[in-house]
Amino acid sequence: MRVAYERSAEPHDLLRRARELSARTIVVDVEPLVAYWDSGQEALDRGVAQVVSQVAPDPAVLVVCFSTNSARRPSAAGPAASGDRGPRVVYLASAGKPLRTAPYRDFPRPGVVIGDQVATDGILARRLGYTFLQYCPDLAHAPPWPRLLYDLGRPLRPLLFSRRG
Repeated sequence: MRVAYERSAEPHDLLRRARELSARTIVVDVEPLVAYWDSGQEALDRGVAQVVSQVAPDPAVLVVCFSTNSARRPSAAGPAASGDRGPRVVYLASAGKPLRTAPYRDFPRPGVVIGDQVATDGILARRLGYTFLQYCPDLAHAPPWPRLLYDLGRPLRPLLFSRRG
């Protein structure tokens, strides 16, 4: 995988792009990609299931990892792909991005991190040697902390990645 950084405002484009890059591991930031910051349990469960269903048909994807620095977790003890086929599904709450990398170290390569924050998801991707696909949502209704973190991460992007796409 040669691309280090790409961005999009559409989550489904990012999942499609991760598969086009032949990623064997896809790490997906939970908020706001899977469920919006202030959404409830049902939205989280539905978002996890939706991402898994979009990725599961691709036999090249071996691991889908949902990663969040928040403590929220899906209802199921461990989300799984439908049937015996499909990727291994991992959910990491209180992940400690970008400092903690040990939970990701045994995942197959190449990998992609899909997230909205350069300062957490982008640095994690860089530390793992994965491509970073940045989700750029409309932040007009986002909580203050993600907006601040986005602004802090903006000057980091050119230092971490040469932009393509």
